[in-house]
Amino acid sequence: MTKNRSNYVDKIEILNEGLKVFFSNKSEDIFPNIWLRDHAKDESNWDERSNQRKTFTAKLNPNIKIKNANVSNEGKYIDIIWSDTSNNIQYSSEFLFKNSVNFSYDKTQIKIWENNEINDEIFFNYKKLKNDKGFKELLIKLYSFGFAVVTDCKKDMSSVEFLANKIGYVRNSIFGGLWSFESNANMADSAYTNEELRPHTDSTYSNDAPGLQLLLCCEYDANGGDSIMVDGLKIAETIKARNKDLYEALTKIEVPGNYTGDGVILEAKRPIIKLDDKNQITQISFNNYDRAPFRLNAELTKIFYEAISLFDNLANSKKYQWRYILKPGELLIFNNWRVLHGRGSFNGTRKMKGCYINKEDFDSACKINKLI
Repeated sequence: MTKNRSNYVDKIEILNEGLKVFFSNKSEDIFPNIWLRDHAKDESNWDERSNQRKTFTAKLNPNIKIKNANVSNEGKYIDIIWSDTSNNIQYSSEFLFKNSVNFSYDKTQIKIWENNEINDEIFFNYKKLKNDKGFKELLIKLYSFGFAVVTDCKKDMSSVEFLANKIGYVRNSIFGGLWSFESNANMADSAYTNEELRPHTDSTYSNDAPGLQLLLCCEYDANGGDSIMVDGLKIAETIKARNKDLYEALTKIEVPGNYTGDGVILEAKRPIIKLDDKNQITQISFNNYDRAPFRLNAELTKIFYEAISLFDNLANSKKYQWRYILKPGELLIFNNWRVLHGRGSFNGTRKMKGCYINKEDFDSACKINKLI
């Protein structure tokens, strides 16, 4: 987030237990003294080189007081002298604003969509990745829509590896790091068949599911096999508007995913719609193929099946599905914590290469580029 005049401090009020801050956008918050002292970033409390706290928090007086405080630099900073310090410790208005209890990231850049709202703006030329401006443009597409198609890639693993390393690094999984696949009856995963794959998210059996998935089409001589994208945020929004009880069930009931085969048994569980402490959606996690057996009481069982039926039927409705047949040299990249993906059935040859990237690495790239 760039500095914004609305985030500056208008005035402050020193209270017994904290500092009341009035921001220019008319919001206000009381920051407890112990919290502010713990986040001091002067030379003795903060290591600028490593961005790590030096403060021995356990040794702080929990009843610490402010000796003096004032607003400086036209509201950009607050200077505080504590009862255990003799020097001014400066706190930026941006830092305080972003750590206000009422703060939430600006989500206006996120475009929740259905099929007819997707157009050519999701396409991106590979050559533009060579400069920082082009790379940021791709990140904006991914952050906004949850997916993008990178065109004019080299039809080999170098394209996948280059893009992955621009964002973060290649994540290893049971499938390896960088992987190639086509129809293969010997593999234990449905992705290696030529049957239709209904929309789902990957790795519901992993405690930390991959954040991004990259799929490069290297060879295509087939009928069918169109890639399917579905905005999980749109599905959640639709369900919440139609039936709040079913929406709540999808946010509360932890659903286990399971992968058994290829020498492993993996299992994890989380709600299909995962919320943070402010009830904002942080992850969509739905895979009917990998759902493991689990029991609920009779009433919850009825609600659960009604909820997942609604979710799955919406995800399989053409209204919500963006479908596209990748051509050789086109790479589909998508947010596995938001977008469900699938594939139409096909006959013929369809050879793909790809990899996963961790969610925190995508988030890091977005933060570095001031998207969040």
